[in-house]
Amino acid sequence: MANIPEHIQLLLLNIGYLEMNANWNWKDVYSPFARIYYVTGGEAKTHIGNRTYILRPNHLYLTPPFVLHTNECSGHFSHYYIHFYETALHKESIFDKYDFPIELNASVLDLHLSQRLLEINPNRQLQQLDPSLYDNMPTFSQYIADNNRMPLHATIETEGILLQLISKFFEVAKIKSRHTDARVTKCLQFIHENTDKDISIKQLADIACITEDHLIRIFKKETHSTPLKYIHTKKMEKAQLLLLTTEIPVRDIALELSMDNTSYFNRIFKSYMGKTPTEYREQAKQGGATV
Repeated sequence: MANIPEHIQLLLLNIGYLEMNANWNWKDVYSPFARIYYVTGGEAKTHIGNRTYILRPNHLYLTPPFVLHTNECSGHFSHYYIHFYETALHKESIFDKYDFPIELNASVLDLHLSQRLLEINPNRQLQQLDPSLYDNMPTFSQYIADNNRMPLHATIETEGILLQLISKFFEVAKIKSRHTDARVTKCLQFIHENTDKDISIKQLADIACITEDHLIRIFKKETHSTPLKYIHTKKMEKAQLLLLTTEIPVRDIALELSMDNTSYFNRIFKSYMGKTPTEYREQAKQGGATV
């Protein structure tokens, strides 16, 4: 497919292998990190939106970040799991730009890649299986420390394997804007690449060369969201990553997202996450749920 990003920066968080027996059941998982599974045996289910995916042996599965999903298993289920995220903050995410398939037929090479990734990252297994106990600041800090201690050759190979695995999904991915009004496409790209700036409806209307009212109408028709709500959604996703992966003060995170009024930032964040940025970070520090 065309228009593949020149360079994708992926950072490994976890790699491990699990043999489960009806104990892979997690409800309403919402994470800023992406997941790839290679299933070796048994069966499980992942519910995303109104769709249910059966996780079967010899298949690869991808769960994008910021997607609410529920995992369910009633019997034996064995799989390699890989958790990772994009390190570039202020650019268009591959998950913003592309619709990836959730399921793919896997090859023997995919199995070997998963095994090799675990071999060169032997201490990156999850210490806790509950997502609410490992998507938090203490464990993330440990991941960063582990990455910094890796020899250069292992770092390069690790990222290479992640790119090889995600390339399988790129092969059949579709650009989200394929059937979108080109004017809206320009606005979406601008929003994705400028979450650190103050984006106005007038600015987007100028980019689309239409009136503000017309922009709002076609934007909502194409995305099922108003421009302002979409801007806030993307800014709050960046805020979650910054709160979870850095020690930057909340006020500075608001400024990083060009939201000069901290009270306004707090109110918007709480409307999306059900808790203030400070509460979100404190709960994450204590190893609590980030959902």
